Amino acid sequence: MNDTVTISVRHLVEYVFLSGSIDVRLNAIDTMHEGTKAHQRVQRAYGEQDLKEVYVKADIQLDDLLFVVDGRCDGLLGTEPLLTIDEIKSTGGDLDRIAEDGYPVHWAQALFYAYMYAKEHEQAAMRVQLTYVQTETEEERRFVREVSYEELAEYVHEIVLRYAPYAQQRRRHELARNESIHGLAFPFEAYRAGQRKLAGAVYKSIEEGVRLFAKAPTGIGKTISTTYPTIKAIGTGLLQRFYYLTARTTTRAAAEDALLFMRDKGLHLHAVTITAKDKICFQEEVRCEKEHCPYADGYYDRINGAVLDILEQETVMTRAVIERYAHKHLVCPFEFSLDLAYAADAVICDYNYIFDPRISFKRQYAEMKKRSALLVDEAHNLVDRAREMFSAELTKAPFLALQRELKGVHSEGYRTAKAMNDYFIALRKSSDGAPHLVERQLPEELVALAAAFASAAEQALAAGAAGSGQLLDAYFNAQNFIRTAKLFDDRYVVYTELTKNDVRLKLFCLDPSLLLQQMGKGYRSHIYFSATLSPVSYYMDMLGAREEDYTLVVPSPFLKEQLDVIIKPLSTRYHDRDASKEPIAKLIMQLMEERPGNYFVFFPSYAYMNAVYETYMELREWSTSAGSASDAEVLLQRPDMSEEERDSFLKAFQGSNEQSLLGFAVMGGIFSEGVDLVGDRLVGVIVVGVGLPQLGVERNMLKDYFNERGKSGYDYAYVFPGMNKVLQAGGRLIRSETDRGTLVLIDDRYRQAQYQRLLPEEWRP
Repeated sequence: MNDTVTISVRHLVEYVFLSGSIDVRLNAIDTMHEGTKAHQRVQRAYGEQDLKEVYVKADIQLDDLLFVVDGRCDGLLGTEPLLTIDEIKSTGGDLDRIAEDGYPVHWAQALFYAYMYAKEHEQAAMRVQLTYVQTETEEERRFVREVSYEELAEYVHEIVLRYAPYAQQRRRHELARNESIHGLAFPFEAYRAGQRKLAGAVYKSIEEGVRLFAKAPTGIGKTISTTYPTIKAIGTGLLQRFYYLTARTTTRAAAEDALLFMRDKGLHLHAVTITAKDKICFQEEVRCEKEHCPYADGYYDRINGAVLDILEQETVMTRAVIERYAHKHLVCPFEFSLDLAYAADAVICDYNYIFDPRISFKRQYAEMKKRSALLVDEAHNLVDRAREMFSAELTKAPFLALQRELKGVHSEGYRTAKAMNDYFIALRKSSDGAPHLVERQLPEELVALAAAFASAAEQALAAGAAGSGQLLDAYFNAQNFIRTAKLFDDRYVVYTELTKNDVRLKLFCLDPSLLLQQMGKGYRSHIYFSATLSPVSYYMDMLGAREEDYTLVVPSPFLKEQLDVIIKPLSTRYHDRDASKEPIAKLIMQLMEERPGNYFVFFPSYAYMNAVYETYMELREWSTSAGSASDAEVLLQRPDMSEEERDSFLKAFQGSNEQSLLGFAVMGGIFSEGVDLVGDRLVGVIVVGVGLPQLGVERNMLKDYFNERGKSGYDYAYVFPGMNKVLQAGGRLIRSETDRGTLVLIDDRYRQAQYQRLLPEEWRP
């Protein structure tokens, strides 16, 4: 019996022929890619007998594998006496840097197309042409070969033979995976209340190919309730893979734990976790250049062996597992994890890898997306994160520094950096001393200057003209600015901030919903879930829901008696904060004396937290009582904490502590989401304020934008995001059926209907 391997020509040849080193300085320049405009320009010059975008397909038998390979060649030219396959590649780099007669991977793609066409149309020989195009100068360079059908067939057979070990490994894995999924029961003895409902809704959404917006309470077991039905959908053939998208390392760990737990129950599934480059890099300094990193030098010569090895030996590939094999094969652990992602059944990663146009997976074909689902954990975080992804900014200072650095070293780089700096100087002069400017028109002049700078920077980088990483950073920022400018419409504003030392101009995305829709297009299903997706209508609006999409609200499985809610109507508004410090500090002391144990106190800002902390410590020093409040250990969150310090902070919350523990932290920070302190590890949470973002120009722009569109701008810009932080912070408390605790909400606005309606039922007085 034949096993079928369906694959595109490009994927096949890239696996076999990619070689050499990672070099971030040149990847944007050297990587030949399908530049649409360059392709169309070349194709417009074709004659009447010539065809463009010709679809070709072939079945290739190799032992018990049947390879079904297809692709679309750029051109089929009616040249005499042989037909010509034309493969077009565009680049921002210098065409003189192209080695000898072109790159092997490009020849492989073109020759493969020629074989497929010759086989189908019984051609004895073909002419094969590589056309390289410089995107800026429009210069073209061509290389041509004439090849017989026998030579083409032999060449293609050799490519398939080199790919076969990987294909055989994937086939063996799929058989074992599907068998294990069919035998996988729900991994716990019973469903918690609401779990079966959520799991059923997830499977149904995948089956119907729609989006699901699920508000499911903390402690219900959302991770297992979303991953388990998704894995079952892989087993029934609805899906090939899923992406578990998170905003934080803590929620990433929950997904890994769920997959490890199911692995111990018999699941055989390849899952890979992608860790940020700056965290997983083995070098002291992140410099992806072969001269500075042995893991980048020759990476593509070793990667196929590394991928095969880890896939044969491992299933759940966490950061530690990836690091071990990266050391073994001397490959960059970050790039290794990205390459593994294309082979994995499950990918645990940040939102960016799907939604951010700068770093989203570039090798995802339409067919691959069609058989993939997105599980978006803590989906409330995606709104502000998406605004960041689709915004871009440039500042004056780097261009002044580069103007000095490139003077006398690279004339075009110097000239374009100076032009950028001059633009910002003129902008400051025209501002009449205003601290900021808000405009609705795209600054076309700056976009053109940024494009000229990016082109010059490419040349300078290729020539090795700059010694620091500053040019590379400025180049990427300019490219991002140019890319974002193409997205600019009435959902954007131009925000300029002018200070004494610098000028910052930002293309600010106010409403990311349409762009999220576009970046998520093609995936079979999206599952957005969070304990705090409230109000659901707001999140559906901001995350790009469609009419056919589902919503689900799962009630809390916990008894109201498990949670003692106390509302203290004290003003925490900005102008009242100084007066509120002492009453809050006294309240904390009183609560800890009456109910000893481990507590978190969450604040809307570091400044407010530090002020109350100092007051609390002073009161404690003068306290005459020897109660738990005066004996308690006190921890204070800092904005610059390392991962080790964060872990140590959380590890201090133990149920076996002999003395009480008090952790001061900020809402919306690392300790207010994705933290699971079950049982006596946490007996109380105090939330100070209603979490509103600080009043500012950007938030007010959001308010005005949504007001103009007939929505409640103040709610969209301030209330909904703020109360979400409150719900997340308070949600740290009750995590299981046996948990009990005290929740204190300090603010007089909790007595107002506008805020009360946003509280969960079990929190309301």
